[in-house]
Amino acid sequence: MTYSDPIISVDKLTKKFGSFTAVNAISFQVMKGEIFGFLGANGAGKTTAMKILIGISRPTSGTATVAGYDIYKQTEQIKKSIGYMSQRFSLYNDLTIKENIEFFGGIYGLTSRQIREKSDALVEKLGLQDKFNRPISDLPLGWKQKLAFSVALLHDPKIIFLDEPTGGVDPVTRRMFWNMIYEAAYRGVTIFVTTHYMDEAEYCNRVSMMVDGKIEALDSPARLKEKFGVNSMNDVFVRLARNQDKAKVQ
Repeated sequence: MTYSDPIISVDKLTKKFGSFTAVNAISFQVMKGEIFGFLGANGAGKTTAMKILIGISRPTSGTATVAGYDIYKQTEQIKKSIGYMSQRFSLYNDLTIKENIEFFGGIYGLTSRQIREKSDALVEKLGLQDKFNRPISDLPLGWKQKLAFSVALLHDPKIIFLDEPTGGVDPVTRRMFWNMIYEAAYRGVTIFVTTHYMDEAEYCNRVSMMVDGKIEALDSPARLKEKFGVNSMNDVFVRLARNQDKAKVQ
């Protein structure tokens, strides 16, 4: 699969907390319409880097643009151009499905008519008509996940950032959620997803592998497995982690 233009460009992006370097001079590009996996173990720096890219954290150094906007000077434009879903799903449990959609639609700047039309389409697609006026807390985890993803797409963003969106759900629900990701990517939405589930790397067009704040590998899953002579992305990650441990010892 080929892509035309980068929609995210990152050059030597660094984030330090005192003497600790959480993100260490990472550079990469994400192309328009791509499913880009940002992988690594817990604590590798994935979420810290994502927070910089979505405009809620300022880097220590380096540069980046998201949807053509500068992360230092144009954070508000970035926020309007993206959707975001965290591992906590970003929904308010004490509000109903209807109220959540209206709330986020308002934040995204949609008109009342647009919110109503989007709401009707979303609820019909997910089959939630009988739960429309029930609080989010009544929904099973898998349904919360699907709804949160749909709400993040409510304003037709160019990019959607997903921060470990499938944490804590069963494998069947995870696969169903990835089907929703495929549908969004097919419509031209760029997907930037962090995960520590290495099997999910297989679903991405390209993946970066972070170890201790650095990107240690970046390519398609097939090429990475070929390069390291292994059969799974989990094995790729294990190889990278072991190499990093050896380097520390030396």
